[in-house]
Amino acid sequence: MLAIAGGKGGCGKTTIALGVGQALGTPTKPSLVVDTDRDMPNLHRRAGVDPTPGIADITASTEPTAVAQRATAVENVDVLPCQTAPEGVVDNAIGSLPRRDRPVVLDCPAGAGPDAARPLRAADRTVLVSEPTRQSLTDAAKTAAMARSLGAPPAIAVLVGSDGSVDPSPLLSCPETVHVPSVSKPLESDRAAAKYVEIANVLAKRNT
Repeated sequence: MLAIAGGKGGCGKTTIALGVGQALGTPTKPSLVVDTDRDMPNLHRRAGVDPTPGIADITASTEPTAVAQRATAVENVDVLPCQTAPEGVVDNAIGSLPRRDRPVVLDCPAGAGPDAARPLRAADRTVLVSEPTRQSLTDAAKTAAMARSLGAPPAIAVLVGSDGSVDPSPLLSCPETVHVPSVSKPLESDRAAAKYVEIANVLAKRNT
C-alpha cells in the first residue's frame, strides 16, 4: 500500500496520486486510489467522479472495491472518495482495503498531524510530494520523518513544477527524486505522464 504525502497543501499530491495510480494500473487490474483527507477531500473532483459513494459507504458486508467508482480523468483507476467522512470511518476503511489483488494508493492529508499519520501508519512506503521551494521542502521533511517513524519510509521524492535544478536530498534524504515539469493540465500532458511512469518504475524497482 502506497501513501502519497507531503507537508504542504496544494503541492500536487492528489494529481500525483492519480497519475501514479494510472501508471500502476491495468485494464484488468485497475489501481485503487483512496482519499483519506477528511478536511479537504478533493480526489473525486480531480478524478471526475461523484463525491458519493465512497469510504463512508463501506460496511462489513460491502467490499471497498464494490463501492469504488471508475475515474474518468485517468485510465485504469478506481476511486474511493472521502467527502468529510468521520474519523472512525476513515480508520475502518483503510483497514479494509485490499493489499494484494491490485495497487492501492492513499491520497494523504497534508502535514505531520494525526490525520496525516492515519494513512501513513497503514502504508508500506511513501511517495513524498513537494514543490521545489525551501518552505515546501522543509514542511515535507517533517512528513518524511513521520513516515519513517510509522514504518512507511519514503521510497521517492517528487518535486512538482520543477525544472530539475533543485536537489531535495539534503532535506528529504530520499533515495531517488523525480522532477515533474510545470504543465497546464498535468493529467492530460504527455510530459507529465512520462514522469508518472518513471515514478511507477522506481517503485517497481524497489518492490513497493
